Amino acid sequence: MKLLGQAVVLLLLGGIWCQNNRNAKAGGKSAKKSGGNQGGESVQSPPAVDLTPGSTENTRGTGGSAEARRESAAGARAAGQQTDDMRLHFLQNTQVTCNDGTAAGFYLKEFRGSRRWLLFLEGGWCCYSKETCDSRYQNIPRLMSSSSWPQTKRGTGILSSQAEENPHWHNANIVFIPYCSSDVWSGTGPAPTPPPPRPRQGREKERDRNINATEYAFMGSLIIQEVIKDLIPKGIKQAKVIMLAGTSAGGTGVLLNIDRLASQLAQLGAETQVRGLVDSGWFLESQQQRSPNCPETVSCSPEDAIKIGLRLWNGVVPDRCRQLYKRGEEWHCLFGHKLYSTLTSPLFVVQWLFDEEQLRVENIYMGGQSLSEEQWQYIRNLGRLLKNSLRDVTAVFAPSCLSHTLITKSNWKSFQVRGNSLPRALHCWDRSLEATRNNRTPAKGCPFHLLDTCQWPQCNPTCPALVDQATQQELTLLQMLVAMGLDLQKVGLDTQGVEHSLPSMVSNGG
Repeated sequence: MKLLGQAVVLLLLGGIWCQNNRNAKAGGKSAKKSGGNQGGESVQSPPAVDLTPGSTENTRGTGGSAEARRESAAGARAAGQQTDDMRLHFLQNTQVTCNDGTAAGFYLKEFRGSRRWLLFLEGGWCCYSKETCDSRYQNIPRLMSSSSWPQTKRGTGILSSQAEENPHWHNANIVFIPYCSSDVWSGTGPAPTPPPPRPRQGREKERDRNINATEYAFMGSLIIQEVIKDLIPKGIKQAKVIMLAGTSAGGTGVLLNIDRLASQLAQLGAETQVRGLVDSGWFLESQQQRSPNCPETVSCSPEDAIKIGLRLWNGVVPDRCRQLYKRGEEWHCLFGHKLYSTLTSPLFVVQWLFDEEQLRVENIYMGGQSLSEEQWQYIRNLGRLLKNSLRDVTAVFAPSCLSHTLITKSNWKSFQVRGNSLPRALHCWDRSLEATRNNRTPAKGCPFHLLDTCQWPQCNPTCPALVDQATQQELTLLQMLVAMGLDLQKVGLDTQGVEHSLPSMVSNGG
């Protein structure tokens, strides 16, 4: 009888374990279906790797005890530190969302004891009408929805926590804010009614309903504000330095939000220096004539797209810049060369002088099939125009290269201007700001205003390599121009003269 009783107990325990296991799986499915529209840490997917010995299983979906949940969260944080991963947190305020109504959020990698914070805004252009937003949602849903965001993310370049890759910011608290608002981080306008998560299939049915584009939520600027609120328990109010950085549209987002962020932190009582790092977000107006049918056509100029978008997004621009323009002309404030002088926060601008995204606006694709004489002249002029627009910027790093974005490249230390890398220039700028703040004279011989002086694309020997899109082979500039069908002699390019002159251009300041 004793053996029989023990067998019954074991069977009962086994049944309870199986039922709990099924409940846990069901809870996970339910969390995925919900689109993660809850505050706090993500429950969309399990941690990528759990390296914590004896760590407890996440019991959030099974009605586990508060103590078990705390132990699980602690184990996840420990795993994140051990693997240098940033972990996903959704905003506590569930009313501030991505375009499709799923929860907005941020990835965080804490460095205990550090009073330096680096907040990064992701880029990815924008959408500005029903047609462009529907197309964007169909083709790049991660830029409009959090439903497929991974649980963890590992930073590269200035977001890396490895000292070898990121010598001066590896020991900061690093926050990556994914871009899911499609509004160049300017939006403050929710949808008229809370939109349900949009299915990625069956878009024809969506179009048949003739959904108004304003049913997407555009809340980029509000997302930044909510991230700051959620970081207060993490110690951001005690920060000594907060740097808001971003690439491409995220870089433009830095220009638009840096002073607003400084004001928010001051209102919270934080005594911190807020500064901005703008990478490849310093655009110039288009030189190309466009169709008068915008927005009916997708081929709007950036200016037209922003004009239309600001109304759709209920977009905000910095007050001091807005006051310079009449109503309806606020779009000027999304261009750095018009906005920069009105800002009060310190800014460092990183900009390739031959930015590939600026070229794509003019339908110029380096490594593509063809290049006209007029397009080549535009490329030559672009470097001069960008350089002139940056001359009055206090802190700048601008190599004469054909590329787009820099600070998150894992090899970002290898690019130089006049023998100085970008990490060194940022360190020099940091020292100068600290000296000024403490009424000391900044150190000499530590430059942070670095504009290439050579005039040609790719004249800087540290430029990223050019790659032929068809063959994926690396090419020199002249090889690429020939491959794209440009008659070098017709445009006044002496191949031998140019090849011989590039080294001298570089040694004289490139």
